Amino acid sequence: QVQLVESGGGAAQAGGSLTLSCVASSSSSSIYGLGWFRQAPGKEREFVASITWSGGSPQYSDSVKGRFTISRDHANNAVYLQMNSLQPEDTAVYYCAATINLVEYLTRRPKYWGQGAQVTVSS
Repeated sequence: QVQLVESGGGAAQAGGSLTLSCVASSSSSSIYGLGWFRQAPGKEREFVASITWSGGSPQYSDSVKGRFTISRDHANNAVYLQMNSLQPEDTAVYYCAATINLVEYLTRRPKYWGQGAQVTVSS
C-alpha cells in the first residue's frame, strides 16, 4: 500500500507560479513512477506530468510543456511540480499519483492517488 500526501497549491495571478509537493509513504519501494493529474470543474481528469521513481524519463502534456517542471527528491520520497506562467485554464484540482509498473506508467493509469490540491489562477 502506498500513501501519497500532497501540499502546496492555492491561488495565483495569471503569469504567476506555484509549487505542488507530494510525499510517498515508507512503502514506496513498490513505486515505478510518480505523476500529476488534474481535473477542472465539469471536465475529465487529465494527465499533466510524470517521472520515474529514479528521476528519469519526465513526460508532460502538451498543455503544460515548457511551463511546468516535475522533479524528484529522493531524500524525502517526494515529487514536486513547479508551475510557472500559470493561466486561468490551469485552474483545477491537482492529484499526485503513483504507478507500480511500466504498463501503468506508460498507459498513465496509476494505482494510487493522493487526496488532491486545489490550484486557482485568476486573470
